[in-house]
Amino acid sequence: MHDAVCFDMDGVIVNSEHHWVPIENERILPRAAPESDVTASDITGMNVSDLYDHLVADHGTTMDRDVFLALYDDAAEELYTERATLLEGFDALCADLRERGAALALVSSSPRRWIRFVTDRFELDSFDAVVSADDVEGPSKPDPFVYEHAADELGVSADACVAVEDSTHGVAAANTAGMTSVGFRWDDEHAQDLGAADTVATGSDDLRAALLDRV
Repeated sequence: MHDAVCFDMDGVIVNSEHHWVPIENERILPRAAPESDVTASDITGMNVSDLYDHLVADHGTTMDRDVFLALYDDAAEELYTERATLLEGFDALCADLRERGAALALVSSSPRRWIRFVTDRFELDSFDAVVSADDVEGPSKPDPFVYEHAADELGVSADACVAVEDSTHGVAAANTAGMTSVGFRWDDEHAQDLGAADTVATGSDDLRAALLDRV
């Protein structure tokens, strides 16, 4: 059994990827990398700052960094404060995990400002740790540093944690950190490859069962 659960934010706690995909494919990436065929599915789970470096190195981006970050920040504020929806039953799930003695963390590649949009809007105050890529020196997912930092913040070993992730990059980060990974998809149309996860859950009921079986 495990001592802690680490939740990714986008695509897990909130159904934001459904909104990010068209924003990135139609509004941001054609401007930032007009000569490339990069799509939202290729970059899911990456921190926006690391993403800029990736687009410059691999996709010929010449857009100014500040302009790029501002495009994302404007889109994020609209998405998180108006469009994103909370995972059904998330508050009850957290309460049940706490009753079993589990520590809880939100672990995201997103900037802390974006995380606050979500925690403030949905009044999410039950986390023992909230970890953003802003808190970590080094690259974000798929590298393991945000998850290693989360385990340190919770005061537990990484192998005592379950990480819930919706992206290929996120699952890789959790696995490399030594956590048990639960790949999560809101529905069967989920496009990310979660085959490296220890188990895969579809929908809130399936996720609840998977977590309560491990805590």
